[in-house]
Amino acid sequence: MPKRLFLCLSVVTIMTYTSISHAIGEPQFPRWRGFNLIQKINADRHNGPFHEEDFQMISELGFNFVRLPMDYRCWIKNKDWTQIDEDALKEIDQAVAWGKKYGIHVCLNFHRAPGWTVASPPEERTVWSDTAAQRVCAMHWQTFARRYKGIPSSELSFNLFNEPHDVEEPAHDNVVTMIVDSIRAVDPDRLIFSDGTMWGLLPCEGLVHLEIGQSHHCYLPEQLTHYRSWVEESKTWPMPRWPLPLVNRYLHGDAKKIIQTPLVIAGDIKKGTIIRIRVHQVSLHSVLQVYSDSSKIWEKDFTPGPGAGEWKKSDSLPGGTGFAALYDNDYTVTLAAPAKKLQFYNLKGDWMTVTEIGFLPPRSRSKKEFVLLLDNVNDNYRQSTVTFNPRAADPFMAEKYRDRDWVWNRWEQTWWDLAMKGVPVMVQEFGVLNKTPHDVTLRWMEDVLSLWKKAGWGWALWNLEGSFGVMDSKRKDVVYEDYKGHKLDRAMLELLKKY
Repeated sequence: MPKRLFLCLSVVTIMTYTSISHAIGEPQFPRWRGFNLIQKINADRHNGPFHEEDFQMISELGFNFVRLPMDYRCWIKNKDWTQIDEDALKEIDQAVAWGKKYGIHVCLNFHRAPGWTVASPPEERTVWSDTAAQRVCAMHWQTFARRYKGIPSSELSFNLFNEPHDVEEPAHDNVVTMIVDSIRAVDPDRLIFSDGTMWGLLPCEGLVHLEIGQSHHCYLPEQLTHYRSWVEESKTWPMPRWPLPLVNRYLHGDAKKIIQTPLVIAGDIKKGTIIRIRVHQVSLHSVLQVYSDSSKIWEKDFTPGPGAGEWKKSDSLPGGTGFAALYDNDYTVTLAAPAKKLQFYNLKGDWMTVTEIGFLPPRSRSKKEFVLLLDNVNDNYRQSTVTFNPRAADPFMAEKYRDRDWVWNRWEQTWWDLAMKGVPVMVQEFGVLNKTPHDVTLRWMEDVLSLWKKAGWGWALWNLEGSFGVMDSKRKDVVYEDYKGHKLDRAMLELLKKY
């Protein structure tokens, strides 16, 4: 651990890093666990005081951390970002005091900083390149540094910018360095975090020398965590599963012969089974063929064009080369004979995506359809073979899955590598929106929480109360428990307490 952080946290119990396989015995950052409280996340819609009862409940339930994502417009005068309203800051003072009272570490975050936000509307100036925005942002952080100087870093930390993205690494690192220097000019020992880039997904190697912590946000795969959310394409995503089969939705035509491979589904598929294929998008031109064993049983030409058509939306491609269209339509074919193997093949053209394949068995009294969900993996990924067994708990078995190991290997390993350089790491945001089935949510959460526990990282759920939270989440598939005027998701709470 960097000497600066080790010293400023000396009053806190120092834990040890634990690798995925064994403890390596290096001094570690405290493993705080808790929630985001969002009372001041947006000056236009959420600009109320924090609530003491939230701090009290968090403490009583066994947690010790809150992150306060805030909008700087909550504490300026007359929309002038150079004028600080001292009275407005008293509500933040109160939250910091409640943290001390209930033994909870408070992390102050600028969710909207002068010159940067992920929210709407965007800032008129960008802190990554505009010197005026940089000066104002530094002034705001110095105000906080001066105001809370003397409060130990075991009780209070700063998190500079929420989810930076679409910024070049040198520009990002230069601004973070400038803000860190401005804070340390007032309060040299303040514990500071910087969110990873790419919305908190990627660590920042260029900040290691600053001796600050780095904050990771985990909402992956997005098709699970943000199903039916404000993300426009989420309305067309299939119902999430976990683990999630890695079956590529892309079927390439002869424009990419090296990956022009068929999706194969092998198993005992009965005569009379209705096969449903959901075609999502088509680029330029594709010819979809379905083979039962060695016989072609269905073929359809997809050629997007201008104006109205079979598609829901069609856009001209650059250079006038053709059109790409959103279809999101189902097509069916009935098996005239039993099959041991079905193949779905794009004979010619560019590419198309298939998001669902359904099997409705003949004479099915329950009309239960077995549905294979195809995933939005890299479009250069070769196709694979899926095994179908209608009697199994999971009727479609894939060659690869998005699972606990995938999360670690694809994303968390890079953060572990950063931690091994002595950089304190914490997962300051994660969670699943309430539209994802509860059992799927809990399986995903247990996997990521178990990884972070073994890595020795703390975490903060987004949020305590609300659509991602452990209380008042309005999930339709949860039996809630009444708890101090709230609807408590007891199963989620016990899972969080376990890790």
